[in-house]
Amino acid sequence: MRLGNQLKKLREEQKMSQEEVATQVRVPIQNIHKWEDNKSYPDIQQLLNLSDIYGTT
Repeated sequence: MRLGNQLKKLREEQKMSQEEVATQVRVPIQNIHKWEDNKSYPDIQQLLNLSDIYGTT
């Protein structure tokens, strides 16, 4: 599974909107769209923040 697909799956499992995730990671919502569409990737710090939000490693 590609990273974007996994990010979307994890977000949906947490029942969070893209806007909520963007607010918590402190990035524009467009970044969340791009990450989930596999058009760009979060940097390492953003990945660490996402893993905390989604409760995964």
